[in-house]
Amino acid sequence: MKSVDFLKALGGVVAMVVACHTYAQASDSMSTGTMASAPAANSKAAKKENRALGKKVRSALAKAQGLDVSNINVRARDGAVTLTGTARDNDQIQKAGEVAKGVAGVTSVSNKINVQQQ
Repeated sequence: MKSVDFLKALGGVVAMVVACHTYAQASDSMSTGTMASAPAANSKAAKKENRALGKKVRSALAKAQGLDVSNINVRARDGAVTLTGTARDNDQIQKAGEVAKGVAGVTSVSNKINVQQQ
């Protein structure tokens, strides 16, 4: 008789442990789903900031006197700007890098512009 009562109690404890474990897993998945959407929102904001910075740099390059920007591409990411494309000579390449460094929000410039082959 005591063994039957013991088995009933043991069964009840096992049922409680399984129920608590299942509830904990459900709570973890809910909080993970909420956390997964937060980086997506930050990602959109970061992309928007990167596009705005790239636009500022392109605008500054276009306004620079004596600089042909028709073959220069600008890519911005977290304040780091990469310039690619071609220019007529080394002076143009240097000037493009200097202008990009002078734009507010630019933390670094990687100047990968090459001299145009003729």
